Amino acid sequence: MSASVLYDEPGPRARRRILAWSIVSGLVLAGLVAAGLWQFAEHGQLDARRWEPFTQWPIWEYLFVGLRGTLEAAAYVAVLSAVAGIFLALGRLSTVRPLRWLATGYIEIARTLPVLLMIYVTLFALPAAGINLPLLWKLVLPLTVANAAAFAEIFRAGILSLPKGQSEAALSLGLSQAQTMRHVVLPQAVRFVTPSLVSQLVSLLKDTSLGYIVAFTELLYRAQVLSAYNHLLVQTFLVVTLIYLVCNGSLSFLAYRLQRVRRRVKDVDD
Repeated sequence: MSASVLYDEPGPRARRRILAWSIVSGLVLAGLVAAGLWQFAEHGQLDARRWEPFTQWPIWEYLFVGLRGTLEAAAYVAVLSAVAGIFLALGRLSTVRPLRWLATGYIEIARTLPVLLMIYVTLFALPAAGINLPLLWKLVLPLTVANAAAFAEIFRAGILSLPKGQSEAALSLGLSQAQTMRHVVLPQAVRFVTPSLVSQLVSLLKDTSLGYIVAFTELLYRAQVLSAYNHLLVQTFLVVTLIYLVCNGSLSFLAYRLQRVRRRVKDVDD
């Protein structure tokens, strides 16, 4: 069984190439950061007086309200997308053709449509039809539509990665197909794809920044309002970038740790 349900385990030569390109990319990125900092210094953007407002708690409190909105929207989208993704994955694997066609059609369409387009639908098309959602749901609904398809593919990959003997053994014990899926297959598949699910949360959390389009109080929207007030555009957005790096970096680290734990457990089982 491969170490990932989404791609094949790279061999020694591929790992060496990945390491080499990672080093080159890291050096290029470090050079770009250094050049950017030099430009900021040349134009006085690193002066202490420009950063002094960010030593005051009210500024951080204002931004943390936006961060709370970001996390709230991400939590709603994560839960709804995960639930919808499970049903879509089961539908795509169903032996009932109409159900399989519907699930497959939804997944393929939702994966190709831009999230921004779906946000405009909730922002303009639905109100024109007499459906005016709260600001939170004008962001949550389109993100759920898009992420449910991504979650469905992750769950489907996890289910297909399990040995057929798991379901065959459960069926031989007298469990129905539904009971086998609910009690045997799904629990193992979810544990297997947990690192991939956490990685998807990183993408989901970044997508919540589109909330500024609907004027939802999330982190990027608060940053725009704050920069218009204090006229510190560079400093404000660098601070917000740092907050995003901390949040998404924590999720990425969690996914990495879960992947290592799963590999360790697999090695013990083998």
